[in-house]
Amino acid sequence: MMKGTYCLLINLKKDSRIKIGNKLGFINFKSGYYIYVGSAMNSLEARLNRHLSDDKKKHWHIDYLLLNKNSQITDIYYTVSTKKVECEIARNISQNSSEIDNFGSSDCDCNSHLFYFEDIEDAITNIKNTFKKLDLKIEIY
Repeated sequence: MMKGTYCLLINLKKDSRIKIGNKLGFINFKSGYYIYVGSAMNSLEARLNRHLSDDKKKHWHIDYLLLNKNSQITDIYYTVSTKKVECEIARNISQNSSEIDNFGSSDCDCNSHLFYFEDIEDAITNIKNTFKKLDLKIEIY
């Protein structure tokens, strides 16, 4: 079974106010592109398919965003690895983007695992540069 870390590239078609669980409450999201960094140390393929599905219970912060009618995953970049590099990727991406505070990072000491970009090319370049800098093989799902 594949293990690894991934970046979801999400297009939010219009400004949206979305309730993200009970703890975070309502967040105002600007239209544009978001990168969500996650990992799957059991089955990477099952996790990615879950993210792509609309038929799921809201369990993680990202589920609330993905189930909003204005959001859509445009690409998924990932690396196969038994080493958890999720936080290293998130820290690198955060240097060139706006963070959504406390999103997807309740089980680590990162400020966020969700990052905003106005432009899709900036988002993709950031992902590719991060994987290159960390010497990770990048794949597209």
